[in-house]
Amino acid sequence: MPQVRIIAKNFMDMVASLPAIKLDRLYENAFICEAILRSLPPLAKKYVLQLLYIDAPVTASSLQEWVLVDGASKHRVAVDRLIQLRVFTETVDRKKEASYKLNSMFQMNLRKHIVHGGVLPREPMAANITVRLPSLEELDSYASQQWECFLLHLINSAEVEVTTKSISPSMMKVFQRGLLSQRDNEGPRLTESGFQFLLMDTNAQLWYIVREYISNSEDRGVDSADLISFLLELSFHVTGEAYNMNTLSDIQRTTVKDLADLGLIKLQQGRKDSWFIPTKLATNLSISLSDASSRKQGYVVVETNFRLYAYSTSKLHCEILRLFARVEYQLPNLIVGSITKENLYKAFSNGITADQASIILFLQQNAHPRVAERVPSVPENVTDQVRLWESDLNRVEMTPAHFFDDFPSRDVFEAACDFAREYSSLLWEDSKKMRLIVKTEIYAHMKDFLSHQK
Repeated sequence: MPQVRIIAKNFMDMVASLPAIKLDRLYENAFICEAILRSLPPLAKKYVLQLLYIDAPVTASSLQEWVLVDGASKHRVAVDRLIQLRVFTETVDRKKEASYKLNSMFQMNLRKHIVHGGVLPREPMAANITVRLPSLEELDSYASQQWECFLLHLINSAEVEVTTKSISPSMMKVFQRGLLSQRDNEGPRLTESGFQFLLMDTNAQLWYIVREYISNSEDRGVDSADLISFLLELSFHVTGEAYNMNTLSDIQRTTVKDLADLGLIKLQQGRKDSWFIPTKLATNLSISLSDASSRKQGYVVVETNFRLYAYSTSKLHCEILRLFARVEYQLPNLIVGSITKENLYKAFSNGITADQASIILFLQQNAHPRVAERVPSVPENVTDQVRLWESDLNRVEMTPAHFFDDFPSRDVFEAACDFAREYSSLLWEDSKKMRLIVKTEIYAHMKDFLSHQK
């Protein structure tokens, strides 16, 4: 079964992939420079701060003397990251010795920001204008509900009753870039990537969606560098504070509305003004995926008899469990089901795997606190059986092939076998009856070869 890799990168990976011209333009914003500095590995931060007031290039050998011998690998990682982000510009002289210098725009703006500080991207609105803002608890609840509704749209199951408003076209376009597929006269269906996506950790799901949202920004007439700049600016806003929509450009207003579908932003309308309120999901966007510590408490218990108990009131959790298990009944705060061979076969056929981005990993990451501390958190007989059922489907490998017989002589037959072996395409041979099977990819060449043997 083919594995579909879904890699959730943080913003700095996306920044590093931008063309040099767009990167230099980003560094005209002092807040972007600070966000870049925050994201760097500790040793890379040290290099930036030490070179901040050095205008001349520093040789690679001199820079390497700043670390101990056992820090060589961390040194290479730090320098590579700085070069990827164009924070360092590298030059090589005639003696092939490399030198590094801070990007002049990055250096100038970071100096100003550290010495003089900076004006925030926008000031919060006064409390007497916004009247009542949601508490942080209410804002977290809103973000969770929006994210669940978003994923329920993705599942698009007949059993799922979606009560929220329809997802915006720009967000649906993100889905269609790999998570959903649609044929003529048929509704959208989940792809293999879509099924695997649903079993991913929430933070990884968010990064994947935001990355894809940025990737297709050019199709919507939005410059990806401008979009990344705005999203990074959001990380300098205060969670729960209200910011006037009138301070945004038209493109930024559209982006904010799209982010509201995800639960990153909450929109509110007053008598005269409208405003947006960032949730934690928005203000943590410049934090790398590995630093995100907002992992939710688990809710799944799996027993040795393959029974499954999920202590949850979430409709989304129920629908996700249906992807690989039989849900037998649902109480107000408990979902009861079982892991069966039939349900797993269906899951495997949809592209869900046993291990990577998988059923077992999902059960381990979402284990209830009562069992999460156990080793293993999911019974071994269950995990072993899940892997065995998956291997049952992989016992037979299908290879397109062609059958040849009725050779005029044994010499021609042997020559044909040697020809197929030369291309690593001989699948089977019967020397007594002079028959052989070869891969389809060399069929035309084999016919041409045999025509010259007669």
